[in-house]
Amino acid sequence: MTGAPTRAEVCVVACAEAWRGDGAILASPMGLIPSLGARLARLTFAPDLLLTDGEAYLLDARGGTEGWLPYARVFTMLAAGRRHAMMGAAQMDRFGNQNISAIGDWKRPKAQLLGVRGAPGNTVNHPVSYWIPRHSPRVFTGRVDMVCGVGYDRGARDLRVVVTNLAVLDFGTPERTMRLRSVHPGVRVADVVAATGFPLAVPDRVPVTRPPTAAELELIRTRLDPAGAREAELP
Repeated sequence: MTGAPTRAEVCVVACAEAWRGDGAILASPMGLIPSLGARLARLTFAPDLLLTDGEAYLLDARGGTEGWLPYARVFTMLAAGRRHAMMGAAQMDRFGNQNISAIGDWKRPKAQLLGVRGAPGNTVNHPVSYWIPRHSPRVFTGRVDMVCGVGYDRGARDLRVVVTNLAVLDFGTPERTMRLRSVHPGVRVADVVAATGFPLAVPDRVPVTRPPTAAELELIRTRLDPAGAREAELP
């Protein structure tokens, strides 16, 4: 496959890696790049991963129907911990508390967003990762205006990774606060630190996020997203 990987393609692979080793668990990606990542994982290193249309059916990596999973059954899998969702966030703090509901005073917010939705149940019942397409201090803030998905200081079960347009982050510190795991190709550590509105744990050596393999790149470009819609998801 000709052409160097784009930042969006690096992010697709980073999202796919979130499900590595999960086995037969329901993947619930929210957003285009996470969805491409889940499908890529299913086609390559995670063949047992379960994909759903979110309504009634289990899907194969090409989007075809392979089974029946009515929406009510999703809650059974949620309660049993057999689900790994990748959600978004309008705000997130260093413990992983997430806000998707409102910006400003919740009694009189400046902006009304999605609402709390399933974020609390997700974060206390099963693994959760996040996809943030625009890494900035407005998103990664010292304090979220409303807690929707809970962080490690409030009883989160298993927050795996946070993939952004700049880096991959996790919570692998003794205090379970956010840590820089890797920077995407062409991004400096200082760029990530400057775009984060709280003190970020930074190891002495920060690796570069792995790029797609030639086979992964071909799958992304020719089978999963031949129209290139992934590129529009990044700033």
